[in-house]
Amino acid sequence: MMLEDYHLIKEDKRLARFKIAASIEAEDVPTARLWDEHERIRRKFKEYYEKQSTRSCETSFLDLKIKIAENIFKSCHFCERRCYVNRRKEPGYCGVLEARIASEFLHFGEETPLVPSHTIFFSGCTFHCVFCQNWDISQNPQGGVHIKPEKLAKIIDRRRQRGSFNVNFVGGDPTPNLNYILKVISQCKENIPIIWNSNFYMSKEAMNLLDGIIDLYLTDFKFGNNKCAKTLADADNYWEIATRNHLLAKESADMIIRHLILPGHIECCTIPILSWIADKLGKDTPVNIMGQYRPVYHAMEYPMIDRYPTREEIHHAKEYARELGLTNLL
Repeated sequence: MMLEDYHLIKEDKRLARFKIAASIEAEDVPTARLWDEHERIRRKFKEYYEKQSTRSCETSFLDLKIKIAENIFKSCHFCERRCYVNRRKEPGYCGVLEARIASEFLHFGEETPLVPSHTIFFSGCTFHCVFCQNWDISQNPQGGVHIKPEKLAKIIDRRRQRGSFNVNFVGGDPTPNLNYILKVISQCKENIPIIWNSNFYMSKEAMNLLDGIIDLYLTDFKFGNNKCAKTLADADNYWEIATRNHLLAKESADMIIRHLILPGHIECCTIPILSWIADKLGKDTPVNIMGQYRPVYHAMEYPMIDRYPTREEIHHAKEYARELGLTNLL
């Protein structure tokens, strides 16, 4: 079954990863050894997860992740921009200080296996996409409201009790709020799949913190080369970072990859991305090729993306995916 692990958690037939992480005993070590202890447990996490047993502990693997994330927050490198600023005092590129939530609701417009999805939209983003469809959220990091972690955890639990299939952290991008999200998850009582809905520009350290917490990665694979990423999103080394993180995610949990067709970017972006997925992640990887691009925000200032994609472009992208043998097109 596609996304079998996710479905088992959704149906309450298997414990979510955060439940297991919260029950693994971690040693109380000095700050300098936190990562060593984290990696010792992370290397064995799949064994713990397969056992599906829980117990109370004084300091858990999840607690350890929170400690590390709080340290990173004070010299921020959650994303590969690696601003290294103390975000208790000043924002980095993303503009985010304390986590601010633009909206949270049951979303019925996501991929079919995810609906209804409890989506939590964070303000701010690690990208500056000139065509951003959610620019009013992503480029307004001080918009929205701050909700205390324990309060948001109660909201997530209530949504689950009322029928949500998952909790879906999105934005903007959730990456700048990783420390906050871990604290929220640690307060959740219900068994619920955790979705990380992101541009996948996370640092290697952030990916390691997510490993053992996230049940499904919902990725936004935008660009097939570094030049387009730099021009349209102000993102350096995009291809190397995004491909690395997709490979790490595949080893960690279930995954759905989204690719938004950009007009005029079939050859340079869509074809390289689909080819790489088929070659490196497998032809059974769930992929959603999205044709709903529209020229908003600053898109009209950039040639090629100042229009809607044509029917021919959308057809070409989907036919190419079928020719590659990708079998799980959503």
